[in-house]
Amino acid sequence: MTCLLVGGVVMMLATPAFSLHWTHSVEKVMWQEHWVVDGAALRLDTARVKGSGAGMEPGEDARLVAGWWEWHQRTVVPSLVLAASGATQGGWELCTGAGCETLGAKPGEALTLAPCAP
Repeated sequence: MTCLLVGGVVMMLATPAFSLHWTHSVEKVMWQEHWVVDGAALRLDTARVKGSGAGMEPGEDARLVAGWWEWHQRTVVPSLVLAASGATQGGWELCTGAGCETLGAKPGEALTLAPCAP
């Protein structure tokens, strides 16, 4: 089991992988990122976007797959901060093998995702 802190709440994951899905607040298109809890950090492996536009340019190695621009990112960060502006259509979907949970659907304070302390 892997432990992820979501806004200060512990979430246990069956595997270290999870994904985030949301609708871009300006362009109104879907965005997906696939993350892995990697020790004391979070590692972004791939990203996909259903179009392009303001602030959502596909990565350098992007290729079009079934209508999605998809690319490998390889970014490592200690935590992620998700803005909860309410400007997106439905907030953030955090998905694991066990299902999805909506985060930040209404305006409020930002949520931080981070690995649990060892």
